[in-house]
Amino acid sequence: MKDGEIQGEVRLRAATGHSHSVMPAIVFLLESLGLPPSGVEAFAVASGPGSFTGLRIGISTVQGLALASGRPCLALCALDLLASRIRGAAPCLVAMIDAYRDQVYAGVYDTESRLQGSWRTEAPAALVGSLPEEAAFLGDGAVRYRDAILRLRPRARFPERSLYLAGTLGLLAEPRLQAGEGGPAEGLRPLYLRAPHIRPLAG
Repeated sequence: MKDGEIQGEVRLRAATGHSHSVMPAIVFLLESLGLPPSGVEAFAVASGPGSFTGLRIGISTVQGLALASGRPCLALCALDLLASRIRGAAPCLVAMIDAYRDQVYAGVYDTESRLQGSWRTEAPAALVGSLPEEAAFLGDGAVRYRDAILRLRPRARFPERSLYLAGTLGLLAEPRLQAGEGGPAEGLRPLYLRAPHIRPLAG
């Protein structure tokens, strides 16, 4: 990001997992922009909710870069980022991330993408049943449960937006970092919304 414009963004679906691809992607992006690592003034990361492993990889990567460079960093909720992508699409906006186990991580927002209440982990039917007739949904949870949503809310809207959030993260984070909201790397924490599901090994 620079002066409110996205300078570059790497989008990929990595079969080997982000732990193998995130640093090469960062190197590629910086080299493509002719920007040395020291030229990055601040960092931002989506802190969750989402995959426990994915969140740890993303946050630890940003922590390492920020600690090495002495730069500030900022964490934003992925649900807030999704909601900002559909601002104005309906009176009620719903960001929905698949939490598996027949649940979603969700946030309900007004038309200006301001969070109403708090983020939650809930069964899709229970969430949708509490919403107004016309709402706009975005996120991989909305993709997975689209048919179920339409059965409960036939007038629901599904705006076509990319689910890649790096550019949106930059757009929202840059002014906040410029306003001094960034903090030290050690202050970053993942936003899980649900305790990990751990099973003992059999045998």
